[in-house]
Amino acid sequence: MRYKASAIFSMVVGISMILMWMMFYFTGSIPELESEPARIAMHLLAEFVTALALIIAGWGLLRAKAWAVNIYLLATGALLYTLIQSPGYFVQTGETGFVIMFTALIIMALFFLLKVLKQE
Repeated sequence: MRYKASAIFSMVVGISMILMWMMFYFTGSIPELESEPARIAMHLLAEFVTALALIIAGWGLLRAKAWAVNIYLLATGALLYTLIQSPGYFVQTGETGFVIMFTALIIMALFFLLKVLKQE
């Protein structure tokens, strides 16, 4: 299969994003819901749209759909934006584990993106 690793990465990251936000919500770890509800609502919308696009792109790549590469490129671009933007929050709160995780994900996202672009 041509894009199997990239597809699996895309789907795992998309599903993980949704699960992470669900965990934060159910553990009461999103204080911005009280302090900045409009801003966090838009942020969450962007995160969930990115996650769904990653899942759809991964599924499409696994099924060799003609549209899948274009959706993958769009979804990975959105993912890279969030992976670059989000660590700032965790730097301020001193949660270096999340910063390390985001850095590793940036490297992996770029690796799989370049792999797909090279095959095109």
